[in-house]
Amino acid sequence: MNKNTNKSLIRLVAGFLFVGLTLWWIILSIINPSSDYPRLVFAASYGSMALLGGIYGLISAEKWGSFKSAIGRAIVFLACALLFAELGQLVFSYYNIVKKVDIPYPGIADIGFFGNMLFYIIGGFFLTKVLSVKSYVKKAPIKLFISILLPLILLSTSYYFFLRGYSVAGTSKLQVFLDFSYPLGDAIYVSIALVTLLSVGKFVGGIMRGPLLLILFALIVQYSADFNFLYQNAHETWTNGGYGDYLYLLAYSVMTFSLIYLSAAFQKISLPHSNEKISTSEGAQ
Repeated sequence: MNKNTNKSLIRLVAGFLFVGLTLWWIILSIINPSSDYPRLVFAASYGSMALLGGIYGLISAEKWGSFKSAIGRAIVFLACALLFAELGQLVFSYYNIVKKVDIPYPGIADIGFFGNMLFYIIGGFFLTKVLSVKSYVKKAPIKLFISILLPLILLSTSYYFFLRGYSVAGTSKLQVFLDFSYPLGDAIYVSIALVTLLSVGKFVGGIMRGPLLLILFALIVQYSADFNFLYQNAHETWTNGGYGDYLYLLAYSVMTFSLIYLSAAFQKISLPHSNEKISTSEGAQ
């Protein structure tokens, strides 16, 4: 089985998984079962998309030397972000299904969810290194300004709705840290993705534009999902298997497809006949 066949197979599996989980969610939304168990099972299952994307990302990064090159590191950290998201999902589901109690916040699940955010930031940083974003920004600093301004607007909006009237009285230092860090971290990785897209939109004939658009979309959906969870959790309106869970499914799915197309794009621009190549040795610098 050649590499193209492998990519086609993983796209097919990811596509079927996304469609199947989407139909499952729609059916649950329509029939609205009296028991919460079916929704809990759905909430425990859709993390399989993050697991699929994470495993594929780690495997595909090997052709770039994994941690030996910036390309490999970018893919590895984006893949690890998905795996940490699945860790958080599994802990979340363990408390709900096995222990049958509400998950504590802060708790063990936050190791996964905070790691997801952190690895997206690190993966985005190495992506900028690979694509020489710094040199593009110097030529057009207005793009850097736009890429910082828009996430700042998102961050301000998040803080206004979620943290307006926030009181630290009776709140642990860890929870205060997480409450402020989640929106901030999300805004940082959206900013990195945005500046990368704006800076290299025409890079090597636009080959990178599609994957970068997918990554940006995935991170914006992830930002929306995180903000929605924090907001609903604070107002005690979170529902297992509700629209909030579907936002996470969408974010994991888009990022999984992003890794598939990102790896394929790197492969195209590194071919011998390419006029603008990215080599693993260059990326390692």
